[in-house]
Amino acid sequence: MIDKILEIDDIRQSEQFLMPSSYQNNNSNRYEIYPSFNIESRIHSGYTSLVERLLTNSTTIVFDGYIGVNWSFVKRQTEIAFQKEGKTINWISIDDYLKEDQIIENLVSPYLGGDDPLFGKIYPGELSDFYELDRISELKIAPNSINIIFGSGAALAGEEFPIVYFDLPKNELQFRSRAGSVKNLGKSLPEDPKKQYKRFYFIDWVVLNKHKHRIFHRIDFMVDEQRPDDINWLTGKDLRIELANMSSNAFRARPWFEPGIWGGQWIKNNIDGLNKTVKNYAWSFELIAPENGIVLENNNLLMEVSIDCLLYFDNKAILGKAAKRFGHKFPIRFDFLDTIDGGNLSLQCHPSVAYTKEHFGEDFTQDETYYILESEPGAEVYLGFQENIDKNTFRNALQSSFDENSTVDVKKYIQYFPASKHDLFLIPNGTVHCSGRGNLVLEISATPYIFTFKMYDWLRPDLNGLPRPLNINRAFENLDFTRKGQVVNDTLISTSKVLKEGTQWRIMELSTHQEHFYAIHRLEFQTCINDNTNDQCLVMSLVEGESITVVTGGRRMQFNYAETFIIPANAGSFLIENNGDSIAKVIKAFVKDSSCLL
Repeated sequence: MIDKILEIDDIRQSEQFLMPSSYQNNNSNRYEIYPSFNIESRIHSGYTSLVERLLTNSTTIVFDGYIGVNWSFVKRQTEIAFQKEGKTINWISIDDYLKEDQIIENLVSPYLGGDDPLFGKIYPGELSDFYELDRISELKIAPNSINIIFGSGAALAGEEFPIVYFDLPKNELQFRSRAGSVKNLGKSLPEDPKKQYKRFYFIDWVVLNKHKHRIFHRIDFMVDEQRPDDINWLTGKDLRIELANMSSNAFRARPWFEPGIWGGQWIKNNIDGLNKTVKNYAWSFELIAPENGIVLENNNLLMEVSIDCLLYFDNKAILGKAAKRFGHKFPIRFDFLDTIDGGNLSLQCHPSVAYTKEHFGEDFTQDETYYILESEPGAEVYLGFQENIDKNTFRNALQSSFDENSTVDVKKYIQYFPASKHDLFLIPNGTVHCSGRGNLVLEISATPYIFTFKMYDWLRPDLNGLPRPLNINRAFENLDFTRKGQVVNDTLISTSKVLKEGTQWRIMELSTHQEHFYAIHRLEFQTCINDNTNDQCLVMSLVEGESITVVTGGRRMQFNYAETFIIPANAGSFLIENNGDSIAKVIKAFVKDSSCLL
């Protein structure tokens, strides 16, 4: 346990702004960095109001929560509020019931990938594996005090106690990791942030998500802890009511933004509210379900919970017929790669499905596409091999570059194509690829997002001046050398055809590869267009036009240029209105019907 009481500025390290506790959307036609879903239920603010409710529940309470919650802040503020009521607290840390450090290390080490700096394998067990359950069943309750069992996994103490769950967005968890203010599950001390992230991804998040899912319908109060001294919260009952409403209407995930060594300037120059002193923005994580949240709003108070809460509440309402295959995992990812006035991405590929399952324990792999949202003159995408590619020669060139810090003539081996707005490049697993400079790429992909095997990175260090790790061996275990020459033009450059059309509207089908389990359509309309989810979750983005209004049932939601939004399967029929004078174009991605049962 980190017992030192820290100030808020000490617990996070990031140039990105902390989301405010209250915020009024200006309803302009500009991209909104704090998108919210208005709810009727009251969002409460502060520890005092929470404690007032807790006093009516029980003398023994569970404070459970996600990894990274700053329990020092939580304890301090809770004690102040209880003292005002003349109550004392008997704090019981669930961490006191963890198994010994070495036992936990023996448990998780087979899944941490040894010396591999990036990759491990999904841990197959449960959160309870980390604790001595027989001792938890014997924990001591003080008869004349308020007893609070706290920490990640505290609900393991028993089903009879009310649960207050403290949620923490994944971006803030990573910012706290970089500040050295969090530690991994079962660890005594913080570690290097990159090592922590690997353990988060393959161990901690896996078991904590299972635990959260298991207790979700028992949660009595849900707390947004990203501002640990200024919490907002909902009752569990109200949260579930609002998630049911959300599950039939359009909404956005909250995006977050990160700089990178190849990052560009489009995001920085065109999205209001971001820190403009940052050198660049490489990514906008529009919808990466394992790391994004959703923001609820009532009377201008904001409260963020992880997007998986929607799936834990009712995955079928969100995913429709795709729930049978994907369960409680969101299948599709949207994100931006900004290389405008930036640099080339690393030359890379992604693993096959079989390789992903065997080596990483994931159920599906990172099949991608690049949709070009904006481009500069001369922008290119590198995709597929030249017709005369020789596998051994290419590998030797990459290895020599790594060993000798020498440049590779990439275009000698890799094809390159001009990139223009609305082009779609198909990147099934095993395909060599990267975006060149000068593009704003809307990356439409299967959800897995860390399984990138870099082969060549233009001799660049990372933002900290350290070498970026390459994965030449893993890449060559997955590269498809049949994707070369004319095959690339025939199978990896998307073509389009009209599916439906009417007066001033049409729906275009953009071809995808047979490896892609998702389809991509584009809705083009002058005034409005009607469509239906057909029992599929739709992930959408306005790729041309100023703004649109989506009408689902009786709710109207405005979305602006470049904003990604979701229409759950349960929404059924919907209307999209064009708020501008020029034509509107909206990208729509969804799981193919043929892929729902695999």
